[in-house]
Amino acid sequence: MADEIFGYDDGASVAFIRNYIPQELKEKLSDDDIVYFVDLIYDFYESRGLIGDDVDDEDAVLEFDEEELLDYVVKNALKDGVGRFDKDEIRFVVQGELEYCETVNLFE
Repeated sequence: MADEIFGYDDGASVAFIRNYIPQELKEKLSDDDIVYFVDLIYDFYESRGLIGDDVDDEDAVLEFDEEELLDYVVKNALKDGVGRFDKDEIRFVVQGELEYCETVNLFE
């Protein structure tokens, strides 16, 4: 989903997040892991009606419960066999993705 958005670049997002997260997490996560987590973030947004074709107001502010998002990502990573991660680790990835989105004015 994210790669379909104008101005968004998956490779740039991964590089930005990799630069944003702490060193110990850089060593733990592959680029594929980061892409997987970002995909889950956008799956969460879509499942909550925050983005997608059926969203009426393009000017609406993206609001969500961060703890619910973190739970969603952690649960799916474990279920999909990607690994066991705690919410604090995933929080860095989510925050990095949100910061990247701000640099490309994705939600404005």
